[in-house]
Amino acid sequence: VFLITALISLVCQVCSVTAGDIVHDDDLAPKKPGCENDFVLVKVQTWVDGIEDAEFVGVGARFGTTIVSKEKNANQRRLILSDPRDCCSAPKNKLANDVIMVDRGHCKFTTKANYAQAAHASAILIINNQKDDMLEDKYIAKCQTPTFHAELYKMVCEPDETDLDIHIPAVMLPQDAGTSLEKMLISNSSVSVQLYSPTRPLVDIAEVFLWLMADALDEIPDTRPVGSGGIVDINTTSAILFVVVASCFLVMLYKLMSYWFVELLVVLFCIGGV
Repeated sequence: VFLITALISLVCQVCSVTAGDIVHDDDLAPKKPGCENDFVLVKVQTWVDGIEDAEFVGVGARFGTTIVSKEKNANQRRLILSDPRDCCSAPKNKLANDVIMVDRGHCKFTTKANYAQAAHASAILIINNQKDDMLEDKYIAKCQTPTFHAELYKMVCEPDETDLDIHIPAVMLPQDAGTSLEKMLISNSSVSVQLYSPTRPLVDIAEVFLWLMADALDEIPDTRPVGSGGIVDINTTSAILFVVVASCFLVMLYKLMSYWFVELLVVLFCIGGV
């Protein structure tokens, strides 16, 4: 068991993939200089008036800078609603490393990103709030993975496009996410967002322990006499103690949910399994 665990841990350290990878070989979205990013899922965490709020999931574009993978390395930036909304011309907003939210349509994705970059935006969120635009139909590819939202598209570049010196990340969000963000902004609240694309190991070590434990349990002979029932006697004190401990654990899980806490749970689970 320890040998297998060590080998799998070594594999996990050497081989890793991006958690949000949508495709690996996509002929409909060819890569070229300035437009060669992998399609990744992007988490968009929001804060309203400094209080952590909803989290949305989008998909990163083929163009633009890559998005950081660790939440601790991602910066919180103020969210601004573009004027004009489609960002097909220079925004009238005064931006200072803010994240700009724009509507899809009326011009190419790269055009929107270039205008946002020229206006000093730190990132652009494109809301898929309409059906396919004729200017984009030839160059978008709908995500084929069943777990993806039907409104998420892979934003790519035109085959003959050359204006690809884009140095800000671009993310597409579904319409419901755009509606929620717009309500936050219209309520005159101060809204900030944080963008990151988390990574995950090729093999989840917790799943390995579950598999090993299940395999070990299958090999344990059943020594119970035939006809005996699985009865456990629990008194009132034990029941109340269980409820209190379980409740405290759930509160801890809610308040302390973070990477290190999840790792601690995995370790405790393994110890309990042993």
